Amino acid sequence: MKHLNFFLAMLILVFAACNQSNENKEVLSDTATTNAVHLEEGTQLLARMQADKLIRGKDSVMLTFSVYNPADSVQQFCKWHTPFEPLMSKYLEIKDQKGREPDYKGPMAKRIMPPPADSYVKVAPKETLSTKIDLLLGYDLKTGNTYTVIYAAEGISGLVVRDTVSFSYKK
Repeated sequence: MKHLNFFLAMLILVFAACNQSNENKEVLSDTATTNAVHLEEGTQLLARMQADKLIRGKDSVMLTFSVYNPADSVQQFCKWHTPFEPLMSKYLEIKDQKGREPDYKGPMAKRIMPPPADSYVKVAPKETLSTKIDLLLGYDLKTGNTYTVIYAAEGISGLVVRDTVSFSYKK
């Protein structure tokens, strides 16, 4: 029982460590594929993923991940489990058209808690930060499939991305 209580306490710390507030509220926006997480009253970061609809058998399958700060003040998010750091964990849920997940072949790093100060990325007012990740570095994607990608690490980074990205990976 002691181990279960310790495990639950650690799990709560992991999910709370990068969040800036105890309240996450969805905010309506003018773009259906952009969603927000509240960091403090009246401020928010908007996160979004994008990929080409058709990707021909290349040496890379690029996904663009963007974070926009519409507020009038600097905001920040934890870069752990986002493409803003080198691939360190499986933070994307990827499935093919039959619901099968490709094998994850990237690293699975353990983290110290709470995250150190250099784990946070600041986003200036009205600024968008974007980065790209090659999905082939972490996932065994096969040509001839259509894939759907969902961001699944909001508990660590504090970013919520409710949109999905779908693409066909062809020869």
